[in-house]
Amino acid sequence: MYRFLLTPRWWGINLFVVLAIPFCVFMGTWQLGRFEDRVHTHEAAEKQPAPGTRSAEPLDELLPVDTETSGRPAVATGRYADRFLVPGRELDDRQGFYVLDMLRTDGGKALPVVRGWLPGKPGQTRVPPAPAGRVTVTGDLQASESAGSAGVGATGGLPDGQVGIISAASLVNLVPYDVYDAWVTLPKSGAGGSEKAVGAPGDATTSGAARSEATALRPVPAAAPEGGGLDLKAFQNLGYTGEWFVFAGFVVFMWFRLLRREAEAARDVRLGLVPEAETSAPPAPEAEARSKA
Repeated sequence: MYRFLLTPRWWGINLFVVLAIPFCVFMGTWQLGRFEDRVHTHEAAEKQPAPGTRSAEPLDELLPVDTETSGRPAVATGRYADRFLVPGRELDDRQGFYVLDMLRTDGGKALPVVRGWLPGKPGQTRVPPAPAGRVTVTGDLQASESAGSAGVGATGGLPDGQVGIISAASLVNLVPYDVYDAWVTLPKSGAGGSEKAVGAPGDATTSGAARSEATALRPVPAAAPEGGGLDLKAFQNLGYTGEWFVFAGFVVFMWFRLLRREAEAARDVRLGLVPEAETSAPPAPEAEARSKA
């Protein structure tokens, strides 16, 4: 009754089923593992202390930035060099821009430092100057942005002195020195963020007027690391898990459906319910013409 399973057609069907089911199960398990990893990362992030309560560490010891080091206070020493304004950034539902200064560290590499946020548009709002001389900066470490990062607005066609994305890839083309693949944001005063002049001979200190102007800058809070929590991508992984297991079940269902259908057709032929001639190829045109005559 089931001798049809040995036909070439059914050999192909069986081979497809044997390969498809393990593949679907593997992909579903892999997507489930991705979801579990994001859950564990989210739980670990919730257990971490607030950025302001953790001790600052040297910048190089926290690189490269990942879900564990993102938001950690980092310390770097150098001199402020080029300045860029980052338009199209919101803070408390107000439009404004970031003030981004490049800190040339002792090793020559520059660290992008978001010193604060100002309302309005670049060029229409006075920007406080950065401290002169050699300074030590302590700020919350952040990973480089991309076009899909939260809060990123303008990305191209900007005037000189403006940049749309805070990343080494975009800044390295605008400055004549290497740039760290990370940036820091200076939090609120007393919360771990600071700019301190280093009292070395020949180093300038920040004047009282500059310090009073600097208070106009509003601190930019550190953002949560991308892919480090129960975000939309995590639930997409969970949805893909269900889809792959559904595909595996559908393959099994269709195999049994085809098997039952073939078995019923073979049984009907054996019992004479369906003439065997009907299951064979249609008659040739010449034979059909003779039968009509």
